[in-house]
Amino acid sequence: MRTLKARLIGFLGLWVVWLLLTSPWSAQEALVGALVAAFISLLPLAGRSPLGDLRVTPKALAYLFLYFFVFLKALVLSNLDVAFRVLHPKLPIAPGIVKVKTRLRTSLGRLLLTSSITLTPGTITVELRGDDIYVHWINVTAADSAGATAAIVQGFEKYLEVICG
Repeated sequence: MRTLKARLIGFLGLWVVWLLLTSPWSAQEALVGALVAAFISLLPLAGRSPLGDLRVTPKALAYLFLYFFVFLKALVLSNLDVAFRVLHPKLPIAPGIVKVKTRLRTSLGRLLLTSSITLTPGTITVELRGDDIYVHWINVTAADSAGATAAIVQGFEKYLEVICG
């Protein structure tokens, strides 16, 4: 039952994105969007759907909504940071690869976390190995794992734990 709810929410989310991207709407585009969203949401990956990890509770849906704004804030701040470093080349940068830890156990949670890290400028996920995520960071301010985890992961992880475990 949980998988059915997750797939239904996945379908609705994909279809809404499709409709937003194809505005102004026509019945033909809406139908094609529904078919594509249904195909993607029903697609099993490695025997099971990663959408099965999605929690469908009022708290999880509220955290999903909040996560959008948390990610948007991180995206804007990191874009400004990188732009500032480009425009002021005398600013020191200390690029490097750091190891951060994750508490997330589900494949969807880890996928969302690593994607969020990569999508924010200045950080790129290099590898995921067990509970360790190796991240290339444009300005390493904490070389130890605990400090890097606090700086890069904890803002996202708090919400993703509720959304998908």
